[in-house]
Amino acid sequence: MTDLLSAEDIKKAVGAFSAAESFNYKKFFEMVGLKKKSPEDVKKVFHILDKDQSGFIEEEELKFVLKGFTPEGRDLSDKETKALLAAGDKDGDGKIGAD
Repeated sequence: MTDLLSAEDIKKAVGAFSAAESFNYKKFFEMVGLKKKSPEDVKKVFHILDKDQSGFIEEEELKFVLKGFTPEGRDLSDKETKALLAAGDKDGDGKIGAD
């Protein structure tokens, strides 16, 4: 992940949401530097987070999204996971595609 994003930005972003129920995906993606990245780089990050390489990030993978950025990241709660899924699942199929 540090090939695409600053290790310092990752550390700050993951640390900012270390408390349970504090995760805000919009702020996190901004803090980690994804908002400034090209669509190609965002897709590279997506493929890193897509652990089973299915082409989709499913709910179970979202729970561990912070650990995808750094092993020190915490697991998201069920509530946080569902909120992130709802934000990214545009067609309601229960998973997030790269687009």
